[in-house]
Amino acid sequence: GRDYRSVMPTNLYGENDNFHPENSHVIPALLRRFHEAKLNSDPVVMAWGSGKPMREFLHVDDMAQASIFVMNLDDKTYQQETSPMLSHINVGTGIDCTIKELTETVAKVVGYVGKIEWDITKPDGAPRKLMDVSRLERLGWKAQITLEEGLTATYEWFLAHQDDYRK
Repeated sequence: GRDYRSVMPTNLYGENDNFHPENSHVIPALLRRFHEAKLNSDPVVMAWGSGKPMREFLHVDDMAQASIFVMNLDDKTYQQETSPMLSHINVGTGIDCTIKELTETVAKVVGYVGKIEWDITKPDGAPRKLMDVSRLERLGWKAQITLEEGLTATYEWFLAHQDDYRK
């Protein structure tokens, strides 16, 4: 008799992320790496792989808004867009970028002006990860935070929490 609703997010990033240099995900790892390179005036930052794989990223604030949106949908509307064997709703931006584009955007947000080199001995992973978010868009929700806006907000949070973020 309970009304359970499932949302499936794409790659998330934002404040309170894990910025550890060895076991974080791509965005917090890049933010920290470029931040430290800027502080140390490093002429080069090494990035993993070829930079060619495509990834989609969603800011955690958009994920929270999408979750609330789905939770507040009336039952009839929700049931029209789901079925017992396909009950989850993908949450993402519906836009992907190359890891190279992401890396260049992170460098810009951080203010790093050195060179970026690619270590092609490191793995690329899957060629592309992009969610179909058409169901959520038909229901009336679309991500609002652009990648550059989200990266800027995340970097500002990182700077303000140098003593207490997860390292």
